[in-house]
Amino acid sequence: MENKDEFETLLKGSAKEHGHICPGQVIGVRMALLGLDLIGLKDPKNTRDIKKIIVYVEIDRCATDAISYVTGVKLGRRSLKFKDYGIMAATFINLETNKAFRVLSTEESRELALKYTTLETNIHSRQLEAYKIMPLSELFEVTEVEVDIKDSDMPGPSKYKATCEKCGIVVRDAKEVIINSRTLCNFCADLGYYNEKNSVKI
Repeated sequence: MENKDEFETLLKGSAKEHGHICPGQVIGVRMALLGLDLIGLKDPKNTRDIKKIIVYVEIDRCATDAISYVTGVKLGRRSLKFKDYGIMAATFINLETNKAFRVLSTEESRELALKYTTLETNIHSRQLEAYKIMPLSELFEVTEVEVDIKDSDMPGPSKYKATCEKCGIVVRDAKEVIINSRTLCNFCADLGYYNEKNSVKI
């Protein structure tokens, strides 16, 4: 079990940053603390170790905000990577040692919540309190993994730039698409997330 005072302090800060307290915040804080312990980093958020860590998250839910808060990883720093898999899991990587572990929140932990907090009648409240004290072995499954991080996905200044041959926009970090030997941005390759309506003058 983590240091109780440290855990409560991080949970309070994470909930404030996130906007509310919820079971996902508890899961995220405990997952982050476990992940950091597994890869041998104590407090990257407040030390130079922030340059040694990358975390891949597999869901855009409350736990991800907690993981970001505890570890200090951020999308803008390129140390937080999002894979839209819909799974409550995260992979923690120490770039210096190449140690990497994937931590998965178990579905069984939802049912086990009753075992730890019989006094709570509301399932939301029951899970929130149970996840605080549940053994890590019941809350998570851990797998040591290898992650092949492309050079273009590493933190730091952009090393790769390409120009879309259709619209002329600059695409950074090797995110261009090659179709029929043409270099295109995702939108010109019909892989965009929006449809244009009208150009707006500002």
